[in-house]
Amino acid sequence: MNNMEKVFTYYDNYAQSADGLYVDAILEASEKWLDQPSLVELEEPVQPEEIRKGIQLALLKGLKQSAQAHHQMTPDSIGYLIGYLVNKLVGSKETTTFLDPAVGTGNLLFTVLNQFKGEATASAVEIDDVLVQIAAATANLLELPVSFYLQDALRPLPIDLVDTVVSDLPVGYYPDDEVAMDYELMSKEGHAFSHYLYIEQSMRYVKPGGYGLFVVPSRLLTADGAEPILTYVKEHRLLRGLFELPNSLFADQRFAKSILLLQQPPTEHFVLPDVILAKIPELGNAVAMQSFFDKVSEWVTNTGK
Repeated sequence: MNNMEKVFTYYDNYAQSADGLYVDAILEASEKWLDQPSLVELEEPVQPEEIRKGIQLALLKGLKQSAQAHHQMTPDSIGYLIGYLVNKLVGSKETTTFLDPAVGTGNLLFTVLNQFKGEATASAVEIDDVLVQIAAATANLLELPVSFYLQDALRPLPIDLVDTVVSDLPVGYYPDDEVAMDYELMSKEGHAFSHYLYIEQSMRYVKPGGYGLFVVPSRLLTADGAEPILTYVKEHRLLRGLFELPNSLFADQRFAKSILLLQQPPTEHFVLPDVILAKIPELGNAVAMQSFFDKVSEWVTNTGK
């Protein structure tokens, strides 16, 4: 049994023998493991990704039968692609600061942090108390420096500006019109789109020159009624790229997603470089993927970070 399987087996056995919900048992199991590191015997050297993947498998099983069944974990393939883009875009510095305003169980953020080549710290926001506790325990097991905030991410955040935001945005309508009135992207009629507000809120907390990488509906900028978000990214000179994810990742193409790349202008007179628009090929096609990576590298070189 490899380390990932050992981690999953520990969680699965614990949850199967516990009373109550599987997801609640995952949290208990994480806390016990943190208190007693010898509970799970792993082969050295242990890679953080092995622990993350083992916990992820248990969470995938548990979320199906819990009150958080609506929560969809971000697939690893998307996390790895965002991690690749982050490493390409973010220069080496003393410490890079990250934010995920819709962290859920933390799978996307932890995947990116485990891949990141420099020193990093992160802030993470989640409104579901069970999910944020699971994410916090997992971050401790992975020894990742993440600060967690249990709150509505669309209200003011108690954090400093960050270098990079990564987030798989919740899609739908935001019910609190009073809070939404503070946003440019508040709808003229009815409730605002929550994913619009998350984009606006996230970019408020990005330093000049910093980036936002968001998993969004593929038709975000082309759907009927997309004028407000288009106008917003144009007026604020934010749009740097849109990467359409492979069709095979989505059983129903109506729910296909893309990675939206935004950047805060580094200076007041910043001239927006060329925007990169790319369809990411099927991940199993090594030749096509290498061509995609070459295109991204060339774009980064030509436009600067």
